[in-house]
Amino acid sequence: MGSRELIVAGVFVIFFFRFVIGSAVLTAGVCKSPPGAGRRGRSRESSKKKLWIYMARFCCFRGCCSQFTSLSSDNDKGKSIEEDRAKITYGFSLLKGKATHPMEDYHVARYVHMKGHDIGLFAIFDGHLGDKVPQYLQKHLFDNILKEDEFWAHPDKAISKAYEKTDEAILSLSPQLGRGGSTAVTAILIDGRKLWVANVGDSRGVLAKNGKAIQITVDHEPSKERCDIETRGGFVSNMPGDVPRVNGQLAVSRAFGDESLKSHLSSDPDIRPIDIDYDTELLILASDGLWKVVSNQEAIDIGKKFRDPHTAAKQLISEAVKRDSKDDISCIVVRFEH
Repeated sequence: MGSRELIVAGVFVIFFFRFVIGSAVLTAGVCKSPPGAGRRGRSRESSKKKLWIYMARFCCFRGCCSQFTSLSSDNDKGKSIEEDRAKITYGFSLLKGKATHPMEDYHVARYVHMKGHDIGLFAIFDGHLGDKVPQYLQKHLFDNILKEDEFWAHPDKAISKAYEKTDEAILSLSPQLGRGGSTAVTAILIDGRKLWVANVGDSRGVLAKNGKAIQITVDHEPSKERCDIETRGGFVSNMPGDVPRVNGQLAVSRAFGDESLKSHLSSDPDIRPIDIDYDTELLILASDGLWKVVSNQEAIDIGKKFRDPHTAAKQLISEAVKRDSKDDISCIVVRFEH
């Protein structure tokens, strides 16, 4: 080997060992560019890439080239976090029933931005003996929840306190709001990843995971909570009619308002946290006008047929009417696309 070849070989060996040592340090995560490295950091990366292009001509180095590429993929990691977030769309539909009284179902379906978080607010309020209480809940319940100091640290405690304070406010305003009451099912979706569902009464929430319907709320029926009602001094009777009622009047054991029955009723919500994952497809919130005639799985099967959630909500109500539901019906459909 001539002197020229020796010099070239020596230079190549020096560059090769510098690169191996540098790559090992980078891989271990020890060597990081200092803040404000700016152009100098980029030029060093450029030089290393040029060296790789030169060395890639030798077959023995081609297996390492992809590893280098993966080391410079921090921006891709940021995109993957965004991709983990589901695309969320929602729609709703409401229909007055066949009774002569005014529509007593109210809803909320909107997004707010708070402290850097996107928060979806969804709710169904099914009133009885008038529309004043569900109308009040539509205006105030979510505001009361989000105003609680504990909301960000302990959402469940904030929801529970807000339900209690809102019920107290309704009772204090009974001369203006009347003697009626309302059920409620609320869903708070935080950054598309965490869902907090709460309810009192028989308005229901159902989730679809891999096509399977999962009821995520509790139907508060007098027959199921007879002991609590009787402990408070009330009773459960099927008269009049064939539906168990508190003191023969109200067909739910938990509700907002209802001042005349409040000593025998509760407004404590059942609260459930849910992680939104890749299996989560659909959320349906609806009043009992739907659930009396459509099963949880039937509702999910119908809802999944339509990509537009507004169309899905309308179709669910149409199906309930076909099955002779006479009550007011309200329905919200939230779709998760991953």
